[in-house]
Amino acid sequence: MASDSQSGNEQVILATGGYDHTVKLWQAHTGVCQRTTQHTDSQVNSLDITPDKQLIAAAGFQHIRMYDLTSNNPNPVINYEGVSKNITGVGFQEDGKWMYTGGEDCSARIWDLRSRNLQCQRIFQVSAPVNCVCLHPNQAELIVGDQSGVIHLWDLKTDHNEQLIPEAEASIQDIAIDPEGHFMAAVNNKGHCYIWSLSGGIGEEPTKLNPKHKIEAHKRYALKCTFSPDSTLFVTTSADQTARIWKTIGFSLVQELKHDEQRWVWDAAFSADSQYVLTASSDGVARLWNVVTGKVEKEYKGHQKAITALAFRGFIVRD
Repeated sequence: MASDSQSGNEQVILATGGYDHTVKLWQAHTGVCQRTTQHTDSQVNSLDITPDKQLIAAAGFQHIRMYDLTSNNPNPVINYEGVSKNITGVGFQEDGKWMYTGGEDCSARIWDLRSRNLQCQRIFQVSAPVNCVCLHPNQAELIVGDQSGVIHLWDLKTDHNEQLIPEAEASIQDIAIDPEGHFMAAVNNKGHCYIWSLSGGIGEEPTKLNPKHKIEAHKRYALKCTFSPDSTLFVTTSADQTARIWKTIGFSLVQELKHDEQRWVWDAAFSADSQYVLTASSDGVARLWNVVTGKVEKEYKGHQKAITALAFRGFIVRD
């Protein structure tokens, strides 16, 4: 296998977490679990890796735990508390200056990672539990999706916010914006995926959403959506036991990722070259799929219960 160090700091990190109260770190190309960290207090709802690849954040019930990726220390190195319910989403500003979260306490929050005081700095309160949070690539707008079906656009510079409801009485399960900032996708509990094209969002001008497509992505609950790093594809996952890959040109279905034992597919991520998709599912297995062939290339086995979150950074280098 070629060395990843050829591209400097391009180490590959695959992390999974779920209902067995563990976070596992894997060697992506071999399927070998390198480290298991106990996340004893709760299930893992969401994972993300800091931009410098030093830490991983695990969001659970009432807390975010940060674990050190560069050492074998099994204990969290930073604990963020003070949220009353499940934290459903976590992510980072591109320079690692702050972290954002969403939770069932009907709030999105900003946490300053440079502050020694581990309190949340800003809170955006909404009227329903927050299922997902997504940061615009311009790093200045946070998009928040809630259980009542509202998408909130929170402008972090001005604190101004706008709302839209793509479909009445349909819970927003996940929201994603492609890395180039051209498209936004949202999936709901009816299996529908809505796509907007984006304009503005530069300087003082707020982002404008122009409705583009509605896709009947899945027959059951949709759970996650995410765009490929090259912005040409996006993937949706569902309770219908599949993940589906779509083109961003024409929004046609490219590939269905289906496995007999997969059950609910909770999370998905693309490799850095957009050639592979990783999925996390209720059967306790994470899988690496080839986008072109739709075949499973690797399975990551070791969790005792459902895997509900994964985080991936890097390229898949084939043998």
